[in-house]
Amino acid sequence: MVKELIIGDVLQELAGTRRILEKLPQENMTWKPHSKSMSLGGLATHLVNLLSWQSAILLYSEFDLASVAYRREALESPDAVLQEFDLKAREIEELITASNVEMLGAEWTLRNGEQIIRRQTRAAALRTIGLNHMVHHRAQLGVYLRLLDVPVPGLYGPSADDLELANGEG
Repeated sequence: MVKELIIGDVLQELAGTRRILEKLPQENMTWKPHSKSMSLGGLATHLVNLLSWQSAILLYSEFDLASVAYRREALESPDAVLQEFDLKAREIEELITASNVEMLGAEWTLRNGEQIIRRQTRAAALRTIGLNHMVHHRAQLGVYLRLLDVPVPGLYGPSADDLELANGEG
């Protein structure tokens, strides 16, 4: 039952993330809402990178930020974002489907060199560092789209844009 709940959460959040990534406008991939903010393409790329974190949670007993290059140049096009997202999402679906309760209950560690940032079960890490982190940045991407006047898709029900279309206002 636990595994089925986790799989359901993962699949729902991946589907919602893909829906918002489908709205990326090519002409705004380098746009930033503020000088300290990531670009639209950079934020979308970060969302794709978080799928690698989710895979690492399922594949390895620890993730060392000091030993991996987790920052990268922004993907340049919405198509490139979606292609990589789809590839990594399929990998996660396969990994989570092949998992078992013992593996999901095993301890997982996030570290930065010698500094331990967090130790928790894989299931908890997948929820907090994997899914919650992805949902946070997906919401941030929704704000970017709203600021660019791009219709934002509903994720847990209809968005204001969905309602506007349903009422014939769009």
